[in-house]
Amino acid sequence: MHIRSIRALLSGLLPLFLLALAVLAMPSTSSAQIGVAIIIAPPPLPVYEQPICPDEGYIWTPGYWAYDYDIDDYYWVPGTWVPAPEVGFLWTPPYWGWGGDRFVFYDGYWGPHVGFYGGINYGFGYSGFGYEGGRWDGGHFFYNRAVTNVNVTVIHNVYNTTVVNNTVNRISFNGGRGGIEARPRPEEEMAARDRHIPPVAVQSQHIQAARGNPQLRASANMGKPPVAATARPAEFSGRNVVAAREAGGDYRPPARGQGRPENANQPRAENNVAHPTTAVHPHDLPPAERPSAPNTGNPKLDQKYQQQQEKMLAKQNQEREKLQQQQEKEHQQLAKQSADEARKQQVEQRHQQQTQQLQQRHQQQTQQFQQKVQQRSSPPPRKK
Repeated sequence: MHIRSIRALLSGLLPLFLLALAVLAMPSTSSAQIGVAIIIAPPPLPVYEQPICPDEGYIWTPGYWAYDYDIDDYYWVPGTWVPAPEVGFLWTPPYWGWGGDRFVFYDGYWGPHVGFYGGINYGFGYSGFGYEGGRWDGGHFFYNRAVTNVNVTVIHNVYNTTVVNNTVNRISFNGGRGGIEARPRPEEEMAARDRHIPPVAVQSQHIQAARGNPQLRASANMGKPPVAATARPAEFSGRNVVAAREAGGDYRPPARGQGRPENANQPRAENNVAHPTTAVHPHDLPPAERPSAPNTGNPKLDQKYQQQQEKMLAKQNQEREKLQQQQEKEHQQLAKQSADEARKQQVEQRHQQQTQQLQQRHQQQTQQFQQKVQQRSSPPPRKK
């Protein structure tokens, strides 16, 4: 009896032990949050052009492949320009790394120096080590026109420095068979000890929008996403959207369910990049589920309920957008006031509470409406 118990315990600990080995095998300097573990390599990086920088102070964040356990598929997170959260801060891109028996994802982060991102050549100044697309000087960000797309009639803080790229490839992961063989340099070891800021709210919204777009799934676009890059986060339509020119290489999507390791029973909430555990802002919420069409058996009544349902959904969407705009206005005010981290955290906690209350209220409204329709749909009691 005791032997069976010990075997069961060891069997349960085995996945955690293997994941720990994968983490230890990765470069020690990556202090970013670890998210997903997958046995299928991410697709090669697609070939695309960089959209023009929308305004001064925006920094380029390159596109990458993320993974969604819910659909067992990679999806493309388009490259985009993002306002720096603090003067002097730069973006360290996320990357995939081979951990011995699976690919492990390391999230990106903001900091005063660019850290290790697997040696992945994302282009546009991210050649695998550091960032050569621009630099901070005197409280302003200056753009290197040799590798970034900047309109000099709008942005005057520019310079030209040629960037030599001796190795051009589309490999999207570090280590393992066919991966980039790169280790952290001393300056990246030092950058790992800096103060870091995780992806900001607009980046979370950007990721959510990408995750919810079926066209960005690797199985749908075969490694050539129709939205490869955008001028502003979460804007996936319009003239400032750039499609991939071509896939970075051949890609054959695996059968559903083959991406997750057989010995890793990880909860889906561990994919911190794909879907945050708790929504902070309305745009972080998943799309509202549309209730099924009313079917009471009375066509006129069904039409009436359908109109009421559409009106309710439209109002809920308006309330979402109104709260989102209100919270974004508060973010702008904090930036103007140069608020400290404690003040920012207080505001974010309040935003999270507001968002949760809004979501709960909308869920109650939908449930009450469905109950009303269901009552009218029930057959009348039989007469005895």
